Amino acid sequence: MALFFFLLSGLIHAIQPFLTPLCFLLAWGIILMGGWSILAALRDGVKQVRQLHQIPCANCQFFTNSSYLKCPVHPSMALSEEAIGCRDYEAGDRAGSH
Repeated sequence: MALFFFLLSGLIHAIQPFLTPLCFLLAWGIILMGGWSILAALRDGVKQVRQLHQIPCANCQFFTNSSYLKCPVHPSMALSEEAIGCRDYEAGDRAGSH
């Protein structure tokens, strides 16, 4: 049993000079991975927002802004990504409708 503790003590003393740099590198690696994940999430969010801003429904003359029927021409695709490039889009004056 004493031999086991002697070997364990020797192993700990042999590894100890490497623990500080290893922990330092691991800590910075975790910080960098977290930062990379945040940047990737921001990039994906900006990409999604740009895609959603291409939906033309709010500026279409057929858009009703009603919670029951957003668009009488294409009710199932109104205000969705399917509406990007809508063939029936007609620009309307939304400023005077308030």
